[in-house]
Amino acid sequence: MLSFDDPRWGQLNGGYRMLYDPRPVLARLEAGEDTTAAWYELWDELHHQGDVGEASYATVPHLVRIYRQSAVIDWNTYAIVGTIELARGERVDLVHGKRKNPELPDWMKDDHFGAIRDLAETGIKELPDAKDQYDLRGILCILALHKGARTYARLLLDYSEEELRDIESAASQT
Repeated sequence: MLSFDDPRWGQLNGGYRMLYDPRPVLARLEAGEDTTAAWYELWDELHHQGDVGEASYATVPHLVRIYRQSAVIDWNTYAIVGTIELARGERVDLVHGKRKNPELPDWMKDDHFGAIRDLAETGIKELPDAKDQYDLRGILCILALHKGARTYARLLLDYSEEELRDIESAASQT
């Protein structure tokens, strides 16, 4: 896990393709200070219209570490980790035929995938206590990602149960 005093943080881009250092926001989140604003900023800066950057990837292990220290189920961690992981290496620039989102740097891989595994293990324990569909969908998304079922993860993250029923209904009418 990239330590908070590592100088590489200052060289990492977020979802806007600009330098973004999430450490102050992660510190606020960990301290339980103004968590609503912290989550708002993380969602805004780490993922923008399908775009993520290396700062997004480097944040994942810290989000999972912070989450595992808390005692409250919160869909934010599951959903943002799922969103970042699903965006990894995706989004093709149709004009130039290149991927827009960077691949996961080799030096981040063990920590990134280990954090997803750890969050999946936490999710298995929390699943019986999920209080609403957002918690449930977030947990199931991470479990699907951990098992390599990216399409299922995307469906769980992107569509509500009502939307999936509408899709199912439309498919059965054709």
